[in-house]
Parts: sequence; C-alpha cells; structure tokens
Amino acid sequence: MKNLLIIFFFTFLVCSCDKPNNFQKIDQKAIADSAVLDFKKKLIASQIDSVFNQYQFNGSVGIFKDSIELYRKNNGFSDFENQTKIDKSTVFSIASISKQFTAVLILLEVENGKLNLEDKASKYIKEFQKKEYEDITIHQLLNHSSGLNNFGEKLMFKSGSGFNYSNDGFNALGKIVEVVSGKSFDENMLDLFKKVGMKNSSTGTAFQGQNFAETYVGNSKSQKVVDGMPKRLGKKEIGIPAGGVLSTIDDLHIWNNALYGGKIINPETLKKFMAKSTERQHPVFGTMGYGLGIMMNDNIPVTYFHSGYVKGAPSLNIYYPETKTSVIILSNIADEEKGKNAAFRPHQKIKEAVDFIESVNQQN
Repeated sequence: MKNLLIIFFFTFLVCSCDKPNNFQKIDQKAIADSAVLDFKKKLIASQIDSVFNQYQFNGSVGIFKDSIELYRKNNGFSDFENQTKIDKSTVFSIASISKQFTAVLILLEVENGKLNLEDKASKYIKEFQKKEYEDITIHQLLNHSSGLNNFGEKLMFKSGSGFNYSNDGFNALGKIVEVVSGKSFDENMLDLFKKVGMKNSSTGTAFQGQNFAETYVGNSKSQKVVDGMPKRLGKKEIGIPAGGVLSTIDDLHIWNNALYGGKIINPETLKKFMAKSTERQHPVFGTMGYGLGIMMNDNIPVTYFHSGYVKGAPSLNIYYPETKTSVIILSNIADEEKGKNAAFRPHQKIKEAVDFIESVNQQN
C-alpha cells in the first residue's frame, strides 16, 4: 500500500511540471485534490473489500471525508431467520459508543450551569453518600478514574489515582442527567438526537421504529439470536447510559461531523471532552488515552474513537480530525466461542488500513 501511494504522488508531481502557459489558469489544486480523493477512494475500497471477503463480515461499514462518502458497504443479514438483508436503513446496537452521548448530555448541563465537572456525585445521587463513594466526582466518572467497578462493591483504588472501565459509573452519570434536567434519561437522549438531526437513532428502551438488526452469537453458517433485544439494553448489567443507544451509519456520520465541528457543545467544552485525562489499556486496541467518554491516539494519525460490545454486537466509531474523516463499523453477530479479539478482527483490520492511509496523508 505504501508503494502505491509513493508511485501515485511521484506520478502526480512529474505530470504537474513544465505546463504550457495556456494551462496556467486551470485550478491545479482542485485537480490535484480531486485526483488524490479518487485515488484514496480506490485504495480504501481495495483494502476494506478484502476484509469483508476474508472475514465474511456481516455488518455495515461507512467511511466519509466530511460530507463526501469515500466508501460504503453492507453485507449479510439483519435478520437471519427471515433473510432480511442489511442496508443503509439498518439500525444497530452501538453498545459503549453510547458513552460519548452520555458524556455530551453531562457537558450540556455544565454549559447550562446546572452542574460542574468537579462536583461530587454524592451531591446528586444518594447512593453515593456512603463514605467510600462520597468523594467521587463527575469528572472521575466520565474518564473512569473513580475506582468504581460494579456499584455496591469496594472501590478498586482511591478515586482519581487510576483507571478502571466502569459501566456502572456511566449509568450513575445517566441518573445525574435525570436529576438536574428533571426528565428521564430516554427523553434527554431523544431530545439530543432530534437536535443533532439523527432521525433514525433511539435507545433500547424507547425504540419503536423498524429495521433493527437482531443480534446473534455464532457465525454466518450457524447462529443463535440474543433474546430480548433491544429492551435488554436497559437492564442493570448493561444500562442505557453505558451501552444502550441504537443508531445507523448515516446518523453516526452526522453525529461525528456535528460534535467535532463544534455544533453541539461549545469549543471550550469540546476541548475538555477531547483532552486526554487518563490512560486505558484496551483489551483489543492496546494503550490509548481517554478523555470524557472518548478514547484517543495523539500520535500520527490523531484519532478519536470508541469501541462497543454487547452480546452479539461489536462496533467501532472513529474520527480523524486532521482530515474530518469518519470510519463507522457496525455488526450484529459475534462468534463468542472464539473470543472478543476475534469478533473485533475485521474492525481492527479496517482501522489499521485507514490509519495507514491517514498517516501518509498527514505526513505529506
């Protein structure tokens, strides 16, 4: 792949030299940008198509540069029993990608003056008014540095001194949103979707739409449906604020552009959301920074992303701020016998391919 890029750029440079005077008025930059974009589309397609073929990927992938679609492919079934094919209207469970939505709801309440990131959670939730939990702050819940694992258990470390990924921490944030807003968490989330223009997104407990991708454990040849979806996302072991959002490729593209474009929270708040405040050892993607409900790599290529997994639904949403590029990978089946690493192998391969293309772009 690197050799292809080098050949392309060398060819372009050679062809750009010594142009006759009557061609000088042509917008050479526009031609160059168009050529590079077309080449990028072809390069991405060759790489991602091979991932679909190698892993028989059942799901949907969308790659966009700002408003331009670079790549889109849907493959397999949203409902294996009825052989319903996945298409652009398919609604997936996005699992822990949901956490960035919960974080934004908290940050909007900060902008409204109803709370502060350094407020103690015990100010809003009586369950946190026990001695061990009383000093946990909202900020520590957002970046998983609270020491909380499962609610009611002993803290894993002194609040603020480490990292432990906690769904219960984000479900506590959902309760705080309810307390300060006076509305249910579902209402808050649906209002946010409406504000952003995400017409096909919902929560597992509020969903009344169509085109939901049933989730499965197994593979394309042999699978078993996960019962109770999507309502089960609201149960204690998951929780809507931690992992209960349902969305589509197009809606997540809208979200990325609006969020990182400063159209949802103001620029100063966005900086806090994106700022690395702790570090995570991800079981699939390795070492990375963690902000407020978002993961990041601050090396080239700079990326903001979050993975998600609930039973049968591995997902990944990536944003490259330097080129305003979104990569969204959603699926509704996982072979749990092979482990979580295997379930995320296609996601990993796609991320690696786009990371490389983006890194070459950022170095030129």
